[in-house]
Amino acid sequence: MPISLKARLCLMMFLNYVIWGSWYVTLNTYLTVTLKFSGTEAGAVFGTTALASMITPFFIGLIADRFFATEKVLAALHLIGAVILYFVTRVTDFPSVYALMLLYCLCYFPTIGLTNSLTLRQLTDAGGEFPFIRMFATIGWIAIGLTIGNMGVETTATPFLLAAGASLGMSAFCLTLPHTPPAGKGQKITAGSLLGLDALVMLKKRPYLVFVVASILACVPLTFYFSFTNVYLNEVGVVNAAGKMTLGQVSEVGVMLLMPFIFRRVTVRGVLILGLACWSLRYGLLAYGSAGAGVWMFYLAILLHGFCYDFFFMTGQLYTDQEAPAHLRGTAQGFLTFLTYGVGMFIVSMLSGVSLDFFTTKTGAAVTHNWIAFWLGCGGGALAILALVAVFFQTRAKIETKAA
Repeated sequence: MPISLKARLCLMMFLNYVIWGSWYVTLNTYLTVTLKFSGTEAGAVFGTTALASMITPFFIGLIADRFFATEKVLAALHLIGAVILYFVTRVTDFPSVYALMLLYCLCYFPTIGLTNSLTLRQLTDAGGEFPFIRMFATIGWIAIGLTIGNMGVETTATPFLLAAGASLGMSAFCLTLPHTPPAGKGQKITAGSLLGLDALVMLKKRPYLVFVVASILACVPLTFYFSFTNVYLNEVGVVNAAGKMTLGQVSEVGVMLLMPFIFRRVTVRGVLILGLACWSLRYGLLAYGSAGAGVWMFYLAILLHGFCYDFFFMTGQLYTDQEAPAHLRGTAQGFLTFLTYGVGMFIVSMLSGVSLDFFTTKTGAAVTHNWIAFWLGCGGGALAILALVAVFFQTRAKIETKAA
């Protein structure tokens, strides 16, 4: 691949995740501290991410597969998104913020699948080249997080303005990306294709069906980690817990560089099992770690993030692209986004609070969390998903790479 092309794809990933990272991490802080939203209202606004992921990825993926070049679709979505983000900073009431954030998420979340599919269309060695390019998405997330932290603007509307500016830049940059015409242009349009149901043909393959079920279930350990680890670490007295948790993204970068070598030696099934084993180990470390002599367990649990996330979710993106017919690759990536960031995250967001409450005891005004039982329960869930994959995901397929 020409270096200039690889550089453009890396920058595309970087900018796309700078936009997301600008507002995602600080959203609830802004809503509860500055706008004084209740927990329920803030949770509802945060839930627009999952709701949007269940609505537009199919439809937008179809547009890119059948009607318009992917880079033009991306440019349009980010331009519209920039305008919406600006207006988010101009409203303060719950109905307006909720409506605008839902509209914005309907524009943004299809771009995750589209940037993946555009990149994969340009690669001749997806398993060897995609992890390096995708690594720049994580670097973008880290960079904007550090920027916002250093600026000290977590409680203000500034992160939305930064995201709007990055969206404008991304919109213009998308027009310089390689021309990626719709692979299925001219094919007959049916009601099923309009709803994105064409991708369901992939579920006729039993291994992929098992993978889909496991992907939805894997959102449970992922969401529980992001939802409660920072709360837990602060509660047990870990200093600068947020700063320490960024080590997870650093490890993700390192693991991505290792992925091409792993793909050459380990089957998709083996990679998924190793990833789920890391989830189980991570929760055991969280359960028995401490802010004193056991703090090394917390560090190790955080550093396992690269293996937990990349071994399952990035491998899943590549496996989906490999299994999908050429004319359905955009739709297939939208389908995976729908299932994970949409269905999976939406279900877990509703269950997460209930789950923590189950392990909570109230005595008057005092609230006590049984964190050991909570994390061990999460670890047991990860082991159950591992067993599902080990028993039913019977395939010897590997992510295709070229020999070094």
